[in-house]
Amino acid sequence: MSTPTVIPPPILSVTSPTDITTTCTTFSLSRSDFDLLHNSSKSAKSLSYSPYSHFRVGCALLTHSGDIIVGANVENASYPVTTCAERTALCKAVTTVFDNDVKWGGEGEQQLRFKAVAVATDISPPASPCGMCRQAIREFCDVEVPILMFDGGEGYSVLRLKDLLPLSFGPEALGVREMGRQQESKSSS
Repeated sequence: MSTPTVIPPPILSVTSPTDITTTCTTFSLSRSDFDLLHNSSKSAKSLSYSPYSHFRVGCALLTHSGDIIVGANVENASYPVTTCAERTALCKAVTTVFDNDVKWGGEGEQQLRFKAVAVATDISPPASPCGMCRQAIREFCDVEVPILMFDGGEGYSVLRLKDLLPLSFGPEALGVREMGRQQESKSSS
């Protein structure tokens, strides 16, 4: 059996109206959504704490109500303690309640969903989220969510999460249909 050939996604241009229109149409994003994701993920790179690798990464999560949550990579002298930008943004989102984007299921379970995820780096071609971040995104996003990956110049690529993490393992594999966490009783606060 031969190894399957992996074809990288095309590199698109943020200066091409055709590329942006195609991206927005394909992934149900408005032009303002695209611009917000692009600008926010690029700006989030400036928050990076990366004194060891000097590899800056910014992430922007777009909620369905149009809010943006950003994160940046935070390195540590003990490399395994380093946290990627995507997981920083997701942790910030989980601990911050956006009323329009929280759905309550049975037994006080809450679920967070995002319309899109954007990641920006300083390299070209653009870098994709690491395996650990792909799994973290899977916990809080539908497999159809678009992941926009911006490079250090004017290029970008976009794939759905299911294409970055095929045959994924998610909450539903453990019998949890509504992704999320248990809400603490309001009476305990």
